[in-house]
Formats: sequence, structure tokens, C-alpha cells
Amino acid sequence: MTLNPPTPSSLRAIAAKCEGWIHQQRTNRATKRGKAPSVIPYIGYGSTEWVRVLGRVLYLKPKAVTEDLGRTDLVQISKVRGWRTFTSVAVPRQQVEVYLDGRLVTTVAADDGGVVDAKVDVSLTPGWHTLGLRAEDEDIAETNVLIVDPRAKFGVISDVDDTILKTALPRPLVAAWNTFVVDEQARTATPGMPVLLQTLIERHEGSPIVYLSTGAWNAAPALSRFLARNLYPVGPLLLTDWGPTHDRFFRSGQQHKRRELLRLIEEFPSTKWVLIGDDGQHDEMLYHEFSSQHPENVAAVAIRQISTGEAVLQGGRSKARLHRSVSGVPWVYGPDGATIMNELKKHGIL
Repeated sequence: MTLNPPTPSSLRAIAAKCEGWIHQQRTNRATKRGKAPSVIPYIGYGSTEWVRVLGRVLYLKPKAVTEDLGRTDLVQISKVRGWRTFTSVAVPRQQVEVYLDGRLVTTVAADDGGVVDAKVDVSLTPGWHTLGLRAEDEDIAETNVLIVDPRAKFGVISDVDDTILKTALPRPLVAAWNTFVVDEQARTATPGMPVLLQTLIERHEGSPIVYLSTGAWNAAPALSRFLARNLYPVGPLLLTDWGPTHDRFFRSGQQHKRRELLRLIEEFPSTKWVLIGDDGQHDEMLYHEFSSQHPENVAAVAIRQISTGEAVLQGGRSKARLHRSVSGVPWVYGPDGATIMNELKKHGIL
């Protein structure tokens, strides 16, 4: 009797079942310890006719919501290990009430990973508004949502890892140490990048900024505190989820970025974006592809060049000069925010 080797699809199905079983066991332990579904809201965005509601539903104790996950702007927390954000148990398919400026507008459902990502039809004026989310009988958890002015023709989309935050992500061991061991306070901003992003937004009043990363939603609270602590402009984080899908063992970070870039230009077709990334992973390739296909939606591409030491450990520098001009879209390079700012000035962006 011959035994056929397992196919990739059957292995993925087994992985998904194992993940489901483990999640159920963790859910049982969480509920026995008195934890209940609680919503962590994330900063959203929208137009005068709709808002994109973002958040995550986790099993938490009431005290843990503020102390561990930063429901409010608790940037003064001095000892928060990265691994703690990955140990909370998500609540799949939980119904969540959505409030805007204190008024209940609708109810949406979280996905299988507990992530709330819903587009809600509303009528709001441009500027910042209050978004509230509530699961079951918990208190309403509030954050902000930016309604983009229809007259805004400029925006910023920035990568996070090794662009505005030094994580050394392409080096697996160092990345793991930074994510799961190092205190939040030890993570440093890339020199000059907070000033660069603030200047871009201030010089183009009413312009949105979006932080687009391949990082997991688990890291959103820590990233939000990092942005606030280092005086980066306020904007939504667009992260992703990990784990097996029907066609792969782990979700594709590149596909996540492609999908979000396309979504943003569909939602704001008149906006031209400055795309900011680094030359350590796939940003150059993705931005090359995107600016070639949609030059009318790209004001400029700015790439942070990783230092010589970092570049050697990551397999060598990218050939930056090959992409300086793509379909008429200006590309600029620099090791820090100040250099990139000077280069953008030459192209009239600042």
C-alpha cells in the first residue's frame, strides 16, 4: 500500500485547524480567568460621506485595557514588553457598536482574527471627530477619526519599520529581539523623520497621513504610543494579520501593501501621495510598480537609505539610482529625514 505525501493545500488545512484548536483552548482559559470581550479602537479616516472604522476585539480584564494595551494615550508607560501584545486572545466575529461623536450609527462584526475593519456611511464635516466602539456591555472605547477635506489634494503614506522606526526588521534574530524583548522606550525614531512628516502635513493644510506597515495588528497599541512619544503627526495605522489562509501558511505583507495603496487611491482619486519607505526590503519595488501604474496619484517617492552597517547585514544596498525617475514621478533618497527634506524641496514638494 502506497501512502501519498500530503499536498500543500492539505497541510494548510491542518495548520488552520491546529490554529483554531489552540485559539479555542486559549479562549476557554481567558473566560475562566474572568476576561471579557473588549474593543481596542484604532484611529480611522474617511470622507464627508463615509468613515473607515478600525479596531480589534480581545479578551481582556477591564484594568488591562488601559494598562497593557494603551486604550488611552498612555505614553508614559515605561516598561512594556513587545511580547505582551502578542499574548492577548482575539474574539472572532464579535458584534461591535459604532458611535460617532457620541451617537450610535450602526453595528459591525469583527473578522476571524478579531479585527474590525468596516466602511460606514455617515455625513460629517472635515476635520477630527470622535469614534466610539463597544462590545457587549463594556464601556465605549473612544479614539479619533479624520474626515479628509474634499479640497485636500495632497497626502502622505509612510512605511514604519526601518523608515520612521529603527527595528532592523530584515534581520530575523534582531527583529525578534526588538519585537518580543526590548522595552518600548528603547525603540528609537529615525533621525529627522518626525520633523519631515510634520512639515509635510503642516505645509499642506488638511492633508492626511497614513502609516502603512506589514506589521501585525497586535503591535498597533505599541506603535501608537511610539508615534505619540516621538511627536509624529497623528494618522491611522494600516496593519495586517498573521496566520494561515486558504492558499498560504502566512499572509503576504507585500500583497497587504498593494491592496491598501490601491484602496487609498480609489477612496481619494484626486489626491497625490508622497510615498515614504526604505531600501531594506520591498518598498522600492512596490513603489516602483505603483508609481509606474498610477503616476497621476503619486507626488513623489522618498526612500530612506539604510546605513552602511545595516545594509551589509541585510544583503547589500539597493541600486537606488536606477529608480530616480519613474514615469515622471520624482524619487529622492537620503539616510535621514533632513536629507530627504532637502531633496523634496528641490522638486517643489516642500
